[in-house]
Amino acid sequence: MQTRLLGDTGIEVSRLCLGTMTFGEQNSEAEAHEQLDRAVAFGINFIDAAEMYPVPPRAETQGRTEAYIGSWLKRRESRDDVIIATKVSGPRMEHIRGGSRLSREQIHQAIDASLTRLQSDYVDLYQLHWPERSTNYFGKLGYEHDEEEDAVALEETLTALKELVEAGKVRAVGLSNETPWGVMKSLQLAERLDLPRVASIQNPYNLLNRTFEVGLAEIAHRENVGLLAYSPLAFGVLSGKYLDGARPENARLTLFERFQRYTSPLAEQATRAYVDIAREHDLDPAQMALAFINSRSFLTSNIIGATTMEQLEDNLASESLKLEQSVLDAIDEVHRRIPNPCP
Repeated sequence: MQTRLLGDTGIEVSRLCLGTMTFGEQNSEAEAHEQLDRAVAFGINFIDAAEMYPVPPRAETQGRTEAYIGSWLKRRESRDDVIIATKVSGPRMEHIRGGSRLSREQIHQAIDASLTRLQSDYVDLYQLHWPERSTNYFGKLGYEHDEEEDAVALEETLTALKELVEAGKVRAVGLSNETPWGVMKSLQLAERLDLPRVASIQNPYNLLNRTFEVGLAEIAHRENVGLLAYSPLAFGVLSGKYLDGARPENARLTLFERFQRYTSPLAEQATRAYVDIAREHDLDPAQMALAFINSRSFLTSNIIGATTMEQLEDNLASESLKLEQSVLDAIDEVHRRIPNPCP
């Protein structure tokens, strides 16, 4: 398993990270522990969660993912050999603290609750799940400026994170679902006010959504704020299992109608082209899609997720897959014809 440094922190993380947002909804506690055991045995040391998880977010299940990781950590009795990342919810999840915000008070409340569920004294990476301000994330396009008089200032948010670092509750901080302006503004405030420097940015990145390359990839390189790529298989769409309207039993898009981001006609056209490339080169489509992400120079870690052990094993196999140039060229040709059908 290759490892990469997490920003300027000196923390080494595995190139594959285990995503856990199915723990507590599609996966039981026993299944979650089995996945965690297998991932660590394979060489993964990086585990990503969020206070909001599992998905879809519901008051009845909120926090269950962290609780499952916590019971696993307690059973193992060796906390320091794994890197645990979690996230504080941006605005406004009404079932979290009566309306989650990135205020100082709420950030302190959120980390204490997460640490209790995780049964840990600290988290290695604490991320802002999405911005406090109104901007483009979760697929929104067409920026419309809104000053939002009640928005919590980014300075207050980052100052609260500094307090968590100084208290020993957090080792490093990161962003998620953020824009180029948000990353650079956070870095500017950190330098000017002696606040924690963000170490990473967790944004969507996959063959159907390569928008990270437009503005954020250069920042990742020049500022050493690497990508933690989420949805690398576009909700499983890039495996090809949903082509021609198929809806496999117990699959995410079968169970939850809300997940429509990667299911447009143009997405299906692009997906079919990528699946054809994989089959022409005797590759598994999902492994090809993951290996493409693994090859990106701006990547810190690729967040894989699975609901079955078979899926997890397939995803793990992408670590050793190096795509030939002919495959990369074919992928780029499709991208030129159908660029970012699912931003």
